[in-house]
Amino acid sequence: MNWIKDVFGVNKPVIAMVHLEALPGDPAYDAQKGMEWIVDRAKEDIQALQAGGVDALMFSNERSIPYLTKVEPITTVCMANVIAEVKNMLNIPFGVNVLWDANASIDLAVATGGKFVREIFTGVYASDFGLWNTNCGQVVRHQHEVAGQHIKLLFNIFPEASAYLAGRTPDHIAVSTVFNTRPDGLCVSGLTAGIETDTQILKQVKDAVPNTPIFANTGVTQSNIEEQLSIADGVIIGTTFKRDGYIWNEVDTKRVKEVMDKVKSFRK
Repeated sequence: MNWIKDVFGVNKPVIAMVHLEALPGDPAYDAQKGMEWIVDRAKEDIQALQAGGVDALMFSNERSIPYLTKVEPITTVCMANVIAEVKNMLNIPFGVNVLWDANASIDLAVATGGKFVREIFTGVYASDFGLWNTNCGQVVRHQHEVAGQHIKLLFNIFPEASAYLAGRTPDHIAVSTVFNTRPDGLCVSGLTAGIETDTQILKQVKDAVPNTPIFANTGVTQSNIEEQLSIADGVIIGTTFKRDGYIWNEVDTKRVKEVMDKVKSFRK
């Protein structure tokens, strides 16, 4: 549990998403606006999030829908370019998530200096992207091969838009995942981005593995942040920080400050 304070500087951290615009190779990529516009948009959101007082950032290719479970090299390269362009303005830790490719996420973190990665490392799922399989042993070995041992791995054990094929209960999944793969943390999600994480499931997972950090991964809002943090060891927020609470809008500093004021009060 001590690594949370070491990485984020606080207990119960709020990790804010930096949702990148569609990248080259993505169906929604705007070639006329190009990469410079993507960098500019990222800078605007980062400035708003840091001004609002979040504890960390996580870069993701959120607009790369429909997602791949093995991304094209152009995606990782473009994300690395964006992070390189904005890195001098960062004053808080950051992590990455290349949706949905665990090896690519680790590579990106190593290349850019990311402190943590959120990904799907374990399980087999029936998903909107087809049959979704994983190979955690291979991924962790790859992490060591590229000298990424220092990068914290946050395992999303309930991926959005999917169902665990084994039909096991959340607590059983958590216990076996921790025993067999030694994650640095577990993420518990709702159905999709912006959908609230079920607090009963969150508590079930936390009770099952009390010594492993648990993050509420989706749907954290100003109205439920205190309830979520009363169970979880941290939260990941994207949609709530956007203008009008709409995932594809820009970050609204006022909304960020309102949530972070509640978080700081809760920590006291």
